[in-house]
Amino acid sequence: MNPRVVVLGAGFGGLELATVLSESLGDDVDVTLIDKNDAFVFGYSKLDVMFGRATPRAVRLPYRDITKPGVRFLQQEITAIDPEARTVTTDGGVHEADFLVVALGADYDFDATPGLAEGGNEFYSLEGAERLRELLPEFTQGRAIVGVCGAPFKCPPAPSEAALLLHDYLSTRGVRDDCEISLTIPFGTPVPPSPDTSRALVDAFAERGIEFVPSRRVSSLDPARRVAVLEDGSELPYDLFLGVPKHRAPDVVVASGMTEDGYVPVNPKTLEARFPGVYAIGDVATIGVPKAGVFAEGAARVIAASLIARLRGGNEPGAYGGLGSCYVEFGAGRVGRVDVDFLSGPKPTGTFQEPSDALVAEKRRFGSSRRARWFGG
Repeated sequence: MNPRVVVLGAGFGGLELATVLSESLGDDVDVTLIDKNDAFVFGYSKLDVMFGRATPRAVRLPYRDITKPGVRFLQQEITAIDPEARTVTTDGGVHEADFLVVALGADYDFDATPGLAEGGNEFYSLEGAERLRELLPEFTQGRAIVGVCGAPFKCPPAPSEAALLLHDYLSTRGVRDDCEISLTIPFGTPVPPSPDTSRALVDAFAERGIEFVPSRRVSSLDPARRVAVLEDGSELPYDLFLGVPKHRAPDVVVASGMTEDGYVPVNPKTLEARFPGVYAIGDVATIGVPKAGVFAEGAARVIAASLIARLRGGNEPGAYGGLGSCYVEFGAGRVGRVDVDFLSGPKPTGTFQEPSDALVAEKRRFGSSRRARWFGG
């Protein structure tokens, strides 16, 4: 009987893991990829939808297009995980695994920020981006706040990008002079591992008249008074709130007993959890790297190489390096890049690549190459 690899979650990590195993082992492995959704969406595409640069349909990559040897995709809701027995219960049945990989990402905890659901909006889900796509044309004056409600959160540059792109959007509509934009984040700088990237972003905020409020998360909203309450008790009035909700591991992962302090701890070198044959990657795991797709993708390659070595024989791969690059939109069609090393030294370090036309093209290739690799075509 072929070894059974069950992968929970079809994001960056799950898709890359399934692809590498299929490329290397083909029909000699049974990979079951399970996700409750019917399509994948790149995180950066949500900003494209919010600001009308792409339609929701255009950014969705249907999982039905996955046709790889040894891989089957199941659109099912996961209801229970038993990491000791390596079994997964879904609304479609029970799945047993020889190797179980949890790549379910992080969910949004709206209840953790009182008033957010009633008085604000979020742009970190496709549904939230679609809603804002409809609301933004009605915003013609007043203050817009891009506010982060907790850390860690996915794609650390995204709030900065949202503020800069909002400036462009309002300028194009001719209403920027009647509007204020504020950005408040829990960090002292926009991208803490890279001082150069942070300086470039802070300079961009200043050039555009965007108020930057560092080191303060949004703790609550008061919809009646239209104010955002920051963690130090100070308040910012708003007419439009664009929020990044507090993140947490999915309930089904917490209920499985795998988590500590809200996320799944793993060996940072191998990505193994404390249960034999069980791994966790991406936003659901605690490993010391940001919650960004490129880091989940890199971790998936390490797990794939380890499983291939076990099943085919050979040396175990080297330790996960915690390296990754994130593209950063500066507005006006300009794209920069930050290359970050989180695990090889005593502290994380980042190198900034100035915005350029070459990086605009490179970001486009980043998306198209993965689309072709994971979905074909």
